[in-house]
Amino acid sequence: MQALGRHILAEVYGCKFEVLNDIKKVEDIMINAALEAGAEVREFVFHKFSPQGVSGVVVISESHLAIHTWPELGYAAVDVFTCGDKVDPWDACNYLAKHFGAEYVNATEVKRGIIEQGQEERLVVNI
Repeated sequence: MQALGRHILAEVYGCKFEVLNDIKKVEDIMINAALEAGAEVREFVFHKFSPQGVSGVVVISESHLAIHTWPELGYAAVDVFTCGDKVDPWDACNYLAKHFGAEYVNATEVKRGIIEQGQEERLVVNI
């Protein structure tokens, strides 16, 4: 079976407060993670919360990268969803972990849009 996309759900722990609480740093790291993985960045939007925290999304031609940070806990919830074979979401995930100064990452890959080989027009749905 073939998947339309790969979705990495990452729990990123032990990150630096000053990075996770800085909207410009988070934005730059997220955009550069997409570029590092070979994605084509289309748009991005980020929001800074009070007293701390940042949420944002980078829309790429291949899908998206999204984040929400809890700087006071050194934690970020990240998802990297890519479609096609051109972009490896793990490259983006590893870039993020490194630049957030993570001590530990727990990440899972979910295959999205599983298709039966030879029947690309029919999606397999398990209910």
